[in-house]
Amino acid sequence: MDPDIVAKIHERLAAVERDETVVIPLAVESGSRAWGFPSPDSDYDCRFVYVRRPEDYLSPWRKRDVIETPLDKIFDVNGWDLAKALQLLLKGNAVIIEWLRSPIIYRMDEDFAARFLELAREAGNRQRIFSHYLHLGERERRVYFADRRSVKRKKVFHALHPAAALRWLRLRPDSVVPPMNLPEILEGCDVPRDVMAIIEALLVEKAVTNELGEAPLDPTLGAFIDSEFALAREVWRPADATWSPQAQARAEAFFLESLKSCW
Repeated sequence: MDPDIVAKIHERLAAVERDETVVIPLAVESGSRAWGFPSPDSDYDCRFVYVRRPEDYLSPWRKRDVIETPLDKIFDVNGWDLAKALQLLLKGNAVIIEWLRSPIIYRMDEDFAARFLELAREAGNRQRIFSHYLHLGERERRVYFADRRSVKRKKVFHALHPAAALRWLRLRPDSVVPPMNLPEILEGCDVPRDVMAIIEALLVEKAVTNELGEAPLDPTLGAFIDSEFALAREVWRPADATWSPQAQARAEAFFLESLKSCW
């Protein structure tokens, strides 16, 4: 990580806190760098969770639940209000879970992050998270390389990552929160050696190839990805339309605790 870039990210976070009157207890890398398959020209995808003042949540004129900073070729820095993050967690959006498992941290209140991750494990809906990865991965596969021809390396990884997460979850029936980093997921998945060899070679290649690089899809890797989606379909069950009262009560308690600790 370039120290100058990291310093500029910290400057952006400080400016957000000052200009928006918020506290940012968590800010992490969420893109290919954190997923474990960066390219030389990968930008920096910083994502953060922020908490507004208690009176802002009581106003009839609620503020936006997303804060965005100017986007350019290097920086992609934006964040969610804690209330939005909690609602999406209960809906089964795995994005906030990935933020909590990111190996690259720009800012972290350790107590806040530990309690948030505990909440994700206790109140997160496994079937909803399973659905998130299944639909995300199948869409990437269908839209970008269904014909098995030349494909951007980036898009191969965008289908491989959810396929690996599904395998990780399938092999751990009692788990809700998979790792974010692809190599870490694969380590705990007992992936066939021939598939691992292909993935490791692709990781090495992607590390020295720009994001727009393309190559034919390896049929062995394509078969592995398709197989994981098919196996996931066999064990997937539609989740309830709403989350449980117990999960909502835990999320509300965490929200109130965070308001007190931040302000």
